[in-house]
Amino acid sequence: MANIKRNIIFSLEKRKKNGVLVVENVPIRMRVIFLNNRVDFFTGYRIDLAKWDNNMQKVKNGCTNKLKQSASDINSDLQKYYTQIQDIFKIFETKNIIPTAELLKKEFIELNKSNSSDSKQSLKNDFKIAFEEFNKENGRQNNWTKSTFQKFESVKVHLSDFKSDLTFDYFDEKGLNNYLLFLRDTKKMRNSTIIKQLGFLKWFLRWAFEKGYNHSIVFEKFKPKIKIVPKKVIFLTPDELKSLREFIIPEQKQYLERVRDVFIFCCYSSLRYSDAYNLKRSNIKNDHIEVTTVKTADSLFIDLNDYSRAILEKYKDVHFEEDRALPVISNQKMNDYIKELAELAKINEPIHETYYVGAKRIETVTPKYELLSTHAGRRTFICYALSIGIPIQIIMKWTGHSSYASMKPYIDVINELKANEMKKFNLV
Repeated sequence: MANIKRNIIFSLEKRKKNGVLVVENVPIRMRVIFLNNRVDFFTGYRIDLAKWDNNMQKVKNGCTNKLKQSASDINSDLQKYYTQIQDIFKIFETKNIIPTAELLKKEFIELNKSNSSDSKQSLKNDFKIAFEEFNKENGRQNNWTKSTFQKFESVKVHLSDFKSDLTFDYFDEKGLNNYLLFLRDTKKMRNSTIIKQLGFLKWFLRWAFEKGYNHSIVFEKFKPKIKIVPKKVIFLTPDELKSLREFIIPEQKQYLERVRDVFIFCCYSSLRYSDAYNLKRSNIKNDHIEVTTVKTADSLFIDLNDYSRAILEKYKDVHFEEDRALPVISNQKMNDYIKELAELAKINEPIHETYYVGAKRIETVTPKYELLSTHAGRRTFICYALSIGIPIQIIMKWTGHSSYASMKPYIDVINELKANEMKKFNLV
């Protein structure tokens, strides 16, 4: 679901007494405008008109009201209410809910009930409420993307499916083991996915411990032995990239052309899908692009090559919303089209993968086109750059990788390819 456009305004209520505008002890109102709705909330504060900064929508510094509540305290709560409304809308967007005025009011009231002193005490025993607070607080502090909110929404579902009346006390070593078995036997998750899910749970339990809601640190010592195989790096070889680039798209499938252009641009620039989507014309300079990445907030300076430059040139006079530079569609739709395009271009090398579910080893063989996604573009860039000898420290400047450890999977892939190439001498 696209972002819900909204406007949150703080102002003083316009009240008259005997036909005269009231200027003292006036209620501060929060008005939320969205989807042709206008919802007013009373903030619980009052202030004299002369002490209110209408442009900044806050109490003037150094002022107090009749109850001797300071400007800093009042403004802090106004900012809190603003953030709460934004968080509520983010949850609506994550769950694809089109909110009504009544639903917004209900969620805001419920949220402030859970933040009251009485229910703060109940948080120590209410696992679900604490999890909601964890999501909102960490989402706000860490600038979670929509996909991250969805990821933790899935974690909440798994926990609820596991045990509807969870408490913090449940997660001793036995409880943690039970959850592991549930993920393996009931949810049928791969071991690698189970490790991620346990990591998410530990993050929450650690946060709850620091908040004082959870009094056990048993989870820190819970390190089960789980067999995993490093995930295979899926990327296009130089020949496959050339084949995809030069493939003549059938007349009836011209909708794939723009998808190919965006994907090829990622292959030659290292951009993630989110950064290609957000690339603006203002980010494009003469011989490079300058972007601040969505995922890590890194500021990157990426030089252009002939291929990336040609794609930008192709769309320089085409208008896209919000002055975007490229015709990027939704990630899910683009992933589907990349697979379709790659299948047409016969990028069908059989990919052997191994994974574990518990102690059971499972082998699969899948044509490469089925495994391709937007992120394969970034992986292709890194592997291609390493294979043609570009120094790793330069590649990391382009990609934003901060450590050699994060580049190790790509280095291992290239070393394996080099070893396979060397074996060709044995066939001569």
